[in-house]
Amino acid sequence: MNWIILIIAGLFEVGFASCLGKMKETSGNTAILWGTGFVVCLTISMLLLIKATQTLPIGTAYAVWTGIGAVGTVLVGIIVFKEPATLGRIFFLTTLIASIAGLKYVSS
Repeated sequence: MNWIILIIAGLFEVGFASCLGKMKETSGNTAILWGTGFVVCLTISMLLLIKATQTLPIGTAYAVWTGIGAVGTVLVGIIVFKEPATLGRIFFLTTLIASIAGLKYVSS
């Protein structure tokens, strides 16, 4: 169950990183809305990470959490923000995913 909580926490990390990206592109009330989304996603992500680390090893949980956030944020950047999907980015994204899966595999 805590692996599921950790995955959800990672998805909220993608949310706060994406809100941060949108916040820097806007101003006024729109920036405040994106900033609010950032704070909400950040809070939920951290609370879920704390919950997950009550039974999972902190090093593994943190690496998986940041990995999900990194992969998700890059994918959001490519899909939503129209960032380039170069061969190098896809290659290293794939190795990051393999590393996350490997950490889960070797963790009890």
